[in-house]
Amino acid sequence: MPVSLVGTFGVMYLLRFSLDNLSLMALTVATGFVVDDAIVVLENITRHREAGLGPLEAALLGAREIGFTVVSISISLIAVFIPILLMGGIVGRLFREFAMTLSAAILISLVVSLTTTPMLCATLLGRRDEPGPRGRLYRLSERFFEGMHGFYARTLAWVLRHPRAILAVTILTVAVNVYLFVLVPKGFFPQQDTGRITGVVQAAQDISFQAMREKLGQIVEIIRSDPAVENVIGFTGGGGGGSGTTTNTARLFIALKPLAARKLSADQVIGRLRGRLAGVVGAPSYLQAVQDLRVGGRASNAQYQFTLQGDSIQDLNTWAPRIVQRLRGLPQVVDVSSDQQDRGQQATVVIDRSTASRFGITPQLIDDTLYDAFGQRQVSVMYTLLNQYHVVMEVEPKYWQRPETLGDIYLPGAGGAMVPLSAFTRYAPTNTVLAVNHQSQFPAVTLSFNLPPGVALGQAVAAIQAATLHAGLPAAIRGSFQGTAQAFQAALANQPLLIAAALVSVYIVLGVLYESYVHPITILSTLPSAGIGAILALLICRADLSVIALIGVILLIGIVKKNAIMMIDFALEAERGGGRSPEEAIYQACLLRFRPIMMTTMAALLGALPLALGTGVGSELRRPLGIAIVGGLVVSQLLTLYTTPVVYLELDRLRLALQRLRRGRARRAVAQATHA
Repeated sequence: MPVSLVGTFGVMYLLRFSLDNLSLMALTVATGFVVDDAIVVLENITRHREAGLGPLEAALLGAREIGFTVVSISISLIAVFIPILLMGGIVGRLFREFAMTLSAAILISLVVSLTTTPMLCATLLGRRDEPGPRGRLYRLSERFFEGMHGFYARTLAWVLRHPRAILAVTILTVAVNVYLFVLVPKGFFPQQDTGRITGVVQAAQDISFQAMREKLGQIVEIIRSDPAVENVIGFTGGGGGGSGTTTNTARLFIALKPLAARKLSADQVIGRLRGRLAGVVGAPSYLQAVQDLRVGGRASNAQYQFTLQGDSIQDLNTWAPRIVQRLRGLPQVVDVSSDQQDRGQQATVVIDRSTASRFGITPQLIDDTLYDAFGQRQVSVMYTLLNQYHVVMEVEPKYWQRPETLGDIYLPGAGGAMVPLSAFTRYAPTNTVLAVNHQSQFPAVTLSFNLPPGVALGQAVAAIQAATLHAGLPAAIRGSFQGTAQAFQAALANQPLLIAAALVSVYIVLGVLYESYVHPITILSTLPSAGIGAILALLICRADLSVIALIGVILLIGIVKKNAIMMIDFALEAERGGGRSPEEAIYQACLLRFRPIMMTTMAALLGALPLALGTGVGSELRRPLGIAIVGGLVVSQLLTLYTTPVVYLELDRLRLALQRLRRGRARRAVAQATHA
């Protein structure tokens, strides 16, 4: 293990990788993988050592016998990563480093297991019957193993006498796999707790800056009083793009206390704050936990976005509020909001030009006076020794609040007399658009939403699609998911293709190694049980089938097939070199390879267990990978020990039947040619 991991660091250095979450996750998984080859070699050498061979002779013979098996296990495992390396988009770029790191570790472990491991066995390996503590340890462990081995031998003999029942179980696992894949909630990336929360306050569109500042102060104090909050910062009126460009919005940045101190996850804290912030009338707040992996750079009120895009602003103004109301009635989403800002207030001043001219007042004078009062005109600069200050002309802030203030504006008329603005103008409040958002040069309205606890992104996406479909949107308005939700849809569509590509890659590699079309099918028959275990483990742990969990399922394709490879290699050798029947060969192969199968499975399971049980900041990103691997290994180990020999025998009978059929056809063709 140390040699393989240190060698992997060298490969990572040459590839200019860094030690980050993904590469460390690959190295953690590799700790359970890199020992597999060494375990298989060590067990085979130990078997010859127990048979009475000397250390050097046992090491040479054991390594030579098992060499092809080790190469098959490692190369077929690396073949699983080929589809991951060819993945496109953000997911492909993220997991390319993961796949390359793990592949490098496996290749180095292959070289080490066929060179260093036999050398160490010839030097250090002892025997079970030797005196001393080492011999006693051997004998103690063997008692437990012999009990397991005897039970397996008896049950395997019964299974081989009743192959139809086991074949039915194998076919059933395939059907259950499909059912569970449809049933399991599907997500994109696991929801993380990084200890940080961002938020948006979206008040009424006609609110003033002073009123908005007061509302923001109330919200900040409510958040700061929460026992899980370490610090909070809020600002408004600063622009910054997205929903922060209008005066009725504010942004919040919240730092939480360490998880050990607050005892609640970030989503649970958000749920508690959501109820308290609802008491601030006229200024709804939308909070979301900060994620390490976020797709899309669009600023929004919530974590996920659904965009309505139309040919005209009028259609969007009509339909966007209807869709918002529909989405707010869905239980699969919360914090539904819109970036549509078409209800702002403005006062339109209409000038009676003839009356104004009689007073000697020009339109330019009117415009300059209004700008002096409300436009924040810079009139001077005050210079000091260390700084300079801009002098801005404006009326007192209390006169900003209502359009009736226009009646208090006076302008100098002819002869120096002050004339009220209302003498030659009229005004009326009307609605105006605060911001018009665009996407691909078309007007667009983005609806943002978060997920309630226990709801997967796939469930929310399906609910939103159904709601918009039943709303009867006109053809001029098109709805589409953006950002993380859009990337999730693309990843969900590629999941079956990715699994199929991994299976095809492994089949091709195994077909080349065994020079057979049949034996790779026997090896791949172990995979449905692993899929059942992985998805059941995710359902039990209430985890989604996310991209991280899917990587675990793909890894299982490479892990669980080693059981069948070890059985089939020995069975083929026993048939060809020992003259045994297929039934005798596969029975002896299962019993002989029982020990390395159990050892390699336990090593891979224990290597993935820290990922499944890990805690700390960001552990949510790694946990689905460990859960999928552990669950898949447990179930596949229970089933493949019995299904693989039965499938091997049935496919061997099918192969022989096809050979007899082809020979019969050939004889008939020769007889017909001779008769003619």
